[in-house]
Amino acid sequence: MLRSMTGFGTGTATAGNESLTVELRSVNHKFCEVKVRLPRELAALEGSLQKLVKDRLARGAVDVQVRRASRTALGVVPQVDVALAREYRRAWAELARALELPDTVTLKDIATQTNVIRLEEQAVGLEDAGKAAESALLLALEALRQMREKEGLALFTDLSTRLALVAQWVEEVKQLAPRAIELYRTRLSERIAELSRGLAVDAQRLAQEVAFFAERTDVAEEMTRLSSHLEQFLELLRSKEPSGRKMDFLVQEMHREVNTTGSKSQHAEISSRIMQLKAELERIREQVQNVE
Repeated sequence: MLRSMTGFGTGTATAGNESLTVELRSVNHKFCEVKVRLPRELAALEGSLQKLVKDRLARGAVDVQVRRASRTALGVVPQVDVALAREYRRAWAELARALELPDTVTLKDIATQTNVIRLEEQAVGLEDAGKAAESALLLALEALRQMREKEGLALFTDLSTRLALVAQWVEEVKQLAPRAIELYRTRLSERIAELSRGLAVDAQRLAQEVAFFAERTDVAEEMTRLSSHLEQFLELLRSKEPSGRKMDFLVQEMHREVNTTGSKSQHAEISSRIMQLKAELERIREQVQNVE
């Protein structure tokens, strides 16, 4: 099925104490370029996530945004330094004995001392985070695939319609080509008769000139190759494999055949068809830039 390179997908997954959300945004690109944006503490996951995307997408510039859920609004949690708290408790008890005062220290007294309780970033469980990130990314990739296929269906319809027009004009050029030779023969005969003022026309010489013109303006090979390119393009449209780059190449080849035909032709109607072909092939080329 034809797929576009543009789309969006999101997924959320949880593993152990880690909950992550992954967002994907994809736009056109000649190759598959993946940029992964992670929280600093999850930087080690970048390579595996990048590979996972490249294994499933053939083309497109893909932006991967990973967000880690926090248990608190500020993204930090309180951490207790129990060893330090014990040292405070020991120091106060020693001071109370030395001064012969009652030991009335409370939990609050110790807890409010510097660095006994401090705020730190939530500790990361990298293994759980890796599992959550992979699961969330797979969900996001599936959503992205569905959107790409939906847009790909629209591309398929548009390209099919345009290729049908191109095929129609190619057939018209094939039919007009022999008429152009006959028209040249008639005009040449009339011109020679006019210039010779009624003298007999050399039929052999006339035939030679017409044959030379026919050889110089023969577009049969170009039209045959163009028809072949159209058939190959239609096969790629129906292919299940990503084929955007092959389509792009075929459009360039079709442009080449049309340009050659236009340079050979001296027939007004053929020239008109050539202009239409060039315009339609350019529209096809623009659409192909969106195909994976």
